[in-house]
Amino acid sequence: MSLSSLSPTRLSLLTLLSATTLFLFYKSRRRLLHRLKTLKTLKPSRKGKIFFISQTNTSKILAQRLHKVLALNGLLFDLIDPKDYEPEDLCKETLVLVIASTWENGEPPQNGAFLVNWVSESAEDFRVGAALLSECKFAVFGVGSRVYGDSFNAVGKGLSEKLRKLGGKEVLEICEGDVDEGDLEKVFDRWCKKVVEVLKGDWKENGGNFENLNGAIGEVSDGEEYDDDEEDEEDEDGKNGGEIVDLEDIAGKAPSRWREMMGAKANGELNGKVVNGKKAMVTPVIRANLEKQGYKIIGSHSGVKLCRWTKSQLRGRGGCYKHSFYGIESHRCMEATPSLACANKCVFCWRHHTNPVGKSWQWKMDDPLEIVDTAIDLHTKMIRQMKGVPGVKEDRLLEGLDPRHCALSLVGEPIMYPEINSLVDELHRRRISTFLVTNAQFPEKIKLLKPVTQLYVSVDAATKDSLKAIDRPLFGDFWERFVESLKALKDKHQRTVYRLTLVKGWNTEDVDAYSSLFGIGNPDFIEIKGVTYCGSSATSKLTMENVPWHSDVKEFSEALCRRSSGEYEVACEHVHSCCVLLAKVEKFKVDGQWYTWIDYEKFHDLVASGESFTSKDYMARTPTWAIYGAEEGGFDPEQTRYKKQRHHKNSR
Repeated sequence: MSLSSLSPTRLSLLTLLSATTLFLFYKSRRRLLHRLKTLKTLKPSRKGKIFFISQTNTSKILAQRLHKVLALNGLLFDLIDPKDYEPEDLCKETLVLVIASTWENGEPPQNGAFLVNWVSESAEDFRVGAALLSECKFAVFGVGSRVYGDSFNAVGKGLSEKLRKLGGKEVLEICEGDVDEGDLEKVFDRWCKKVVEVLKGDWKENGGNFENLNGAIGEVSDGEEYDDDEEDEEDEDGKNGGEIVDLEDIAGKAPSRWREMMGAKANGELNGKVVNGKKAMVTPVIRANLEKQGYKIIGSHSGVKLCRWTKSQLRGRGGCYKHSFYGIESHRCMEATPSLACANKCVFCWRHHTNPVGKSWQWKMDDPLEIVDTAIDLHTKMIRQMKGVPGVKEDRLLEGLDPRHCALSLVGEPIMYPEINSLVDELHRRRISTFLVTNAQFPEKIKLLKPVTQLYVSVDAATKDSLKAIDRPLFGDFWERFVESLKALKDKHQRTVYRLTLVKGWNTEDVDAYSSLFGIGNPDFIEIKGVTYCGSSATSKLTMENVPWHSDVKEFSEALCRRSSGEYEVACEHVHSCCVLLAKVEKFKVDGQWYTWIDYEKFHDLVASGESFTSKDYMARTPTWAIYGAEEGGFDPEQTRYKKQRHHKNSR
């Protein structure tokens, strides 16, 4: 077909397309020439890689720390999240550093599962061969907990073995960090220094030429962009040379946020170092994780946080279920703990397992008076910060500055703290009530505990297998400890509670098994609450499907009462919290009226008297709005119900 045979319209269109094609060609060519010109200014070296295999961000924070240390020593690396990395590209790498955490049953965290499995499968595949990573040098730092026995640092050790099997050259033996019973910070600092020494040594052996190190680590050239505060890399003489920038030097050179994360002084401690032969429970990594969640850390092992119900009642918008069940003034309640450590890693832990675990107290110990004073000080500061928040009532704010209740259930296991009795005494001396929750793994501690206003034992499951699956305890004899903890309640004369957390699909079918536990501890009350869903988390397998409806909780509670042969009845409910209270009829139902509330002033008078007393001596009548089945559903009519206006994208 000739051009003369085309219509004017088609000819115009063809001309336009030809011009467009020519324009795009020259534009593409110009870009290519520009790229080639840029590449000429770069040195042909490639950066090494730092991989972090992390579940609760501990390994990620350590990897970021190593990244900074190496950069300050003139060694440039890329920080890699393995979930965004193609494992097949490992054969192209020449230097790899791995910070690897071990999670449940010795398995890798989610973000590194694919990479770890690929390495493992490749190492066992005869078709791959032992020369796959022959050009790659590597080093591994494992992060785990020795309390888990044989699975301690299984991921790190496995990676070290498999990478060697694939032909990789291990420039440093694997280093194992223990987050719970070892000084992780100190061990990691030593490992970082060795890494720098090895890389600097190679650098010197190669005549100061990074390119001879298999292109593994690079220098910044004039044409390469690097945003990590290059001016910090120079020493006082403006040179970096082959000298090692030590970890202690970073605190002075790094940005303020980095200094904070690296462990700026807290209570006279720097970087979690050993003090008087004992290490601090709260390391810089743990501190960073908890503070990110809003915790205020007290000393070296305690914490306090402002509860959302405290904020709610400051605004006159209702209190928590403890307000409905026991008359607590939520705006005057302080949530705290003297021990951030715990002996369980529960599947429904809303702290996402960022706190330490342990079987016994092995840390330096702060004074109970100092803990209480600091907790009150930090709590009242957070209350003051609520001033000016829309809806906050001035009279409630003033009352909130004088806390009357303390929920020792923030996180961890408060009863682990060796001076728990002295701490309770300090709170009672200030006429602050104590609601203490224990996870049923320290029966001897329960027996030695002085009277508290109300003592809880978490009964998260009714059978040995389900308790192991839900609480994921550290102790091998966890079930025996659990039963002994329930027995210890029987000898307590003050108010005692079984706290049941219902997780749909996990423990909601064990009605008969739960009822069989009633006679062991003979508790005054049984709180039954639906699990709280705290959003997606790499540390929990729970979804909204595991959260029971309030109707499910009611049905479960009524079934338990029927199996108690009239010993317990459903007394109260708090619909908003999906929570129901069972109470012992003989003690707390007088002339057909429930007395689940607490006369707090009477309690403090009884404590001050030094004489023995029982739970019946400080009970108070429960208001009608809190009674099970009341129209208010446990919502205090003196408060103002507030419902958020939700504007969904698909709503019309």
